[in-house]
Amino acid sequence: MAQTLRIAIVQSHLHWENPEQNRKMFEEKIDAISEDVDLVVLPEMFTSGFTMEPAHIDPSEGRKTVEWMQRLAQQKNMTLTGSILFPENGNYFNRLFFVEPNGKYSTYDKKHTFTLAGEDKVYEAGKHKLIVEFRGFKLCPLICYDLRFPVWARNVEDYDVLIYVANWPKPRIEAWDTLLKARAIENMAYCVGANRIGQDNLQHEYPGHSAVYDVLGKQIAYSDEEEILYAILDKGHIDSTRKKLRFLEDRDDFSWKG
Repeated sequence: MAQTLRIAIVQSHLHWENPEQNRKMFEEKIDAISEDVDLVVLPEMFTSGFTMEPAHIDPSEGRKTVEWMQRLAQQKNMTLTGSILFPENGNYFNRLFFVEPNGKYSTYDKKHTFTLAGEDKVYEAGKHKLIVEFRGFKLCPLICYDLRFPVWARNVEDYDVLIYVANWPKPRIEAWDTLLKARAIENMAYCVGANRIGQDNLQHEYPGHSAVYDVLGKQIAYSDEEEILYAILDKGHIDSTRKKLRFLEDRDDFSWKG
């Protein structure tokens, strides 16, 4: 029997700095998921938008969102992932949560904070990649600006799927499209990109372009509208392609120095 991973990407607008309203909105959207899925992917900072004013949001909201994700994951028997503004020990993080139906969760803190917006001055940068083993697949979730840095994403762990959650704006959307495809090809892995849509309170426009690319860079899902995208990832496609085209065996050796 073929081993597959069924994903849904929720491409949505966001309510600015309003976690409660965003949770309510996303719960309605998740309730409307029409297919049987294993993994629901939400955008970057999905409870607030890409704010550089984290103090505007009550510190309790981070924990409330994690508990909300745990409740939904259990009720729907789906795993949820996406990043949120999360305070910890007096610092703020752009932190991705990967929450499974049994309540277990893993986290990844955004490594490459977006200096153009001053994110590096507000949020602490992460130092470690996260590799999650989930339903027979090895997943590597990353966040937005990380997409521009191929060394950080380099497939030295033999992962199967790259996931990028983002608030990627319209003026640079061609880079998003190009780099998602490139990361799939160079790492011989599925590449999943979940972007937001709409306009934020700073007048930045986000055009969506959430997409999924297979191991050879073929686009298997894409949208520039507010909707839910579905895709089925096939472990057999990964294994057979890597066996036939042994490009990863020729990858360069290097040591990461953070």
